[in-house]
Amino acid sequence: MDQLARRLAVPDAVVIGLGSMLGAGVFVVFAPAAAAAGGAGLLLALGLAGFIAFCNATSSARLAARYPESGGTYVYGRERLNPFAGFLAGWGFVVGKTASCAAMALTIGAYLWPERARLVAVLAVLAVTAVNLRGIGKTATATKVLVGVVLAVLALVAVSGIAGGHLEPARIGDLGDAGIRGVLTAAGLLFFAFAGYARIATLGEEVREPERTIPRAVPLALGVVLAIYLVLAVVALGVLGADRLAASAAPLAEVVTAAGLPGLAWLVRAGATVAVTGVLLSLLAGVGRTLLGMARRRDVPGALAAVHPRYRVPHRAELAVAAAVVVVVALGDVRGAIGFSSCTVLVYYAITNASALTLGRDPSRKLPVQLLAALGLVGCVVLAVSLPTASVLAGFGVLALGAAWYALRHTVAARD
Repeated sequence: MDQLARRLAVPDAVVIGLGSMLGAGVFVVFAPAAAAAGGAGLLLALGLAGFIAFCNATSSARLAARYPESGGTYVYGRERLNPFAGFLAGWGFVVGKTASCAAMALTIGAYLWPERARLVAVLAVLAVTAVNLRGIGKTATATKVLVGVVLAVLALVAVSGIAGGHLEPARIGDLGDAGIRGVLTAAGLLFFAFAGYARIATLGEEVREPERTIPRAVPLALGVVLAIYLVLAVVALGVLGADRLAASAAPLAEVVTAAGLPGLAWLVRAGATVAVTGVLLSLLAGVGRTLLGMARRRDVPGALAAVHPRYRVPHRAELAVAAAVVVVVALGDVRGAIGFSSCTVLVYYAITNASALTLGRDPSRKLPVQLLAALGLVGCVVLAVSLPTASVLAGFGVLALGAAWYALRHTVAARD
């Protein structure tokens, strides 16, 4: 038996989506996004990134309900467009999210033990992989605990910033010199924080009643996270101002300190560690399942398609991803990994929307799903090319390498 067990209901799927998104944006991306767009620009960028994520979520939900199996857009691209589109999506997702996993692990190390950040990052990857190898039920349970802790800490930050009397709307400012280009760059970086909703789709083979569960869980998780991000962005900007936020390594801890409660900064740092661990937990699970889908179709070595006979997880694929993440941790840089990951994942979602356009109109939905898919496709392309130049070159360079590998493999297969 080579199929995964369907164990996740709507609440479980929503929690996994929350665990995938909460943390990355609040604790990692706000500072570089503020540096790119300024105060008011950051809020505009959040709204833009959230809207494009909603477009992508709508397309992902429709496709996941039609194709409820592991692999996400790798499967959708193959089925709705062509095998190469599916391969490019899967390649971009696996490579980009591997870099993202490394960025999350390094962030854990930086918060817990800055002098030994890489060692802590490796230990975090090993611990999270051990949890995932015990089965998706364990992953969902662990993520529920992590999400509860993170929500409590984020509520503490918001209440401290608002009730402390240091929040000044004038600090939010205007677009300044950033302009539209800065807003687009910031939106591209912030998209990194919203991409976790796709974890629900990539776990489609393990969701009960996927045609009902996935369309409900995806927008619920996305809507909750967008509201939280907007509140915290306003609080952080109102307390710190755009310049101080952009320069901060731990902005939410600094919000609490600036609000006159420096003794609680350690609690926020602990919450950051918990939040990023939640992201890493579900992220590694999602990447492993995309690799499983690719292995089943021999786009990567077929040995990675194995499913553990007891725990019903793609154990070889998850171990391969963990090994790759450990290598990147030894060499990587957090901010560079975020930009690279954003570029490749935006291409992934461009293919998602292109695939959804082939589904045609859906009379059962009140939303203009075809228009949303078209807007999502254009938005993903625009944000991808608006990222920092180094990220764009690295992202498209790796995608080109994957395309060359695909062409070479098929050329050799045709000759044989």
